[in-house]
Amino acid sequence: MPVDNKRIPCPQETFQPQLYCRATKKRELLHENGKRTDNRALDDIRPVFLKAGVVSQARGSAYIEACNTKVICAIYGPHEVQRKEGFSMQGTLRCEFKYATFSCLGRRQHQTDSEEKQMGLVVAQALQPAVCLHKFPKSQLDVFVTVLQNDGSVLAAALTCASVAVADAGIEMYDVVIGCSLRQAGETTSLLDPAILEEFHSRSVDGDARNHGSVTAAYLPSLNQLSAFQQTGEIEPEIATKCLHKCVDGCVRIFPVVNQCLIKASKRKAEKSRQSSAQDDV
Repeated sequence: MPVDNKRIPCPQETFQPQLYCRATKKRELLHENGKRTDNRALDDIRPVFLKAGVVSQARGSAYIEACNTKVICAIYGPHEVQRKEGFSMQGTLRCEFKYATFSCLGRRQHQTDSEEKQMGLVVAQALQPAVCLHKFPKSQLDVFVTVLQNDGSVLAAALTCASVAVADAGIEMYDVVIGCSLRQAGETTSLLDPAILEEFHSRSVDGDARNHGSVTAAYLPSLNQLSAFQQTGEIEPEIATKCLHKCVDGCVRIFPVVNQCLIKASKRKAEKSRQSSAQDDV
């Protein structure tokens, strides 16, 4: 194997020393007044900014911001599937989920890791029930999700962003998909739309780990159905059911933002088409 002798022999990746320092003080999720660290109530969601049609080369695209969580999505296709995929009268939907190298506290790798593959599978499984796949048989729809900055609840933001991008692409859908996450800390504390410092990690729980975890739901608001549900940690069934209802309530509150975003995108496309027709007539 050829060796590049001019290459500097140094590690290919670096990490901040703080990542390996054990916390000397337990981080509290709530202040004494019952507010969270960012002064939100337990059931408050962060302000959401959503815009469709941000990537001109893609058939459909969307960009979402939830505080410092920033995700962009692009849609390509439908196009003919490869022969090795096999014959199917139903269209297929494939999602590629990727963290930008600078999006997290530690530098991410260019190669897709297991976490990103799992995220892509969840997004694809959540979108499939909402998309009319039978409308493009023997074809494939490609969804590319890129996380620009991770400040918590990335999967929920990716679900909403990908759904808006598919709708912006003009793909027929039964309903849009809206995602919402929740952090459960004990039997009584439920943090809706958690930030990065509030998210559940196995090392963040001292002592009894029961009823500590996170829940993410993908909701179809018009059909009143769930298309995906993901849970990490150990949560009792009764408490998990309450968490699910709170996630659905969060999705319902995000739905007007999605609705207005798609209306504005449709008006922009109609105006652009009208101007193009006027120029052709001249």
